Amino acid sequence: MAERRIIIGISGASGFQYGYKALQLLRQLPDIEVHLVVSKGAETTRALETPYSREEVCALADVVHSAQNLAAAISSGSFKTAGMLVAPCSMRSLAAIAHGFSDNLLTRAADVVLKDRRRLVLMVRETPLNLAHLDNMRRVTEMGGIIFPPVPALYQQPESVDQILTHSVGRALDMFDIHLPGLPRWSGGSRAQ
Repeated sequence: MAERRIIIGISGASGFQYGYKALQLLRQLPDIEVHLVVSKGAETTRALETPYSREEVCALADVVHSAQNLAAAISSGSFKTAGMLVAPCSMRSLAAIAHGFSDNLLTRAADVVLKDRRRLVLMVRETPLNLAHLDNMRRVTEMGGIIFPPVPALYQQPESVDQILTHSVGRALDMFDIHLPGLPRWSGGSRAQ
């Protein structure tokens, strides 16, 4: 039985691969129960940008919740979790979260995480940013959320897109005190170990 639960939300920004990588990495950790919610926009992005089938993605989670099911367990604060990672987080989802607009399960679960003072990490994915985006990031930060754009760490000299994804998502999972063995770390000037 898992010791902790985490919610993985995948929204409709380009970068479905970040959410998929989070699921892959968490699958290696049997003490964490993973709850997945994928927005309607993310389903479109998955189909357009990746070779992954819906079934393949869902198989990586312990529990999959429909984005339309606002009565799911993760919509209640009484359902204890370590928090929620939204990877990637679209500007639409960011805006809904920043303004408490819980119109689907992804944004409702994020709202619950914030209201119960749990960890919310948003891998926001957009560029360039306008003032509304920045204001929404500020609002979420003031509510206790963490804005975590997936910016590649090039000090590790990645040799593949998969290494870039792994490092970005691994660092986001660090925010939940989830240790991933083998994740490259900065070592103070010498090549990362």
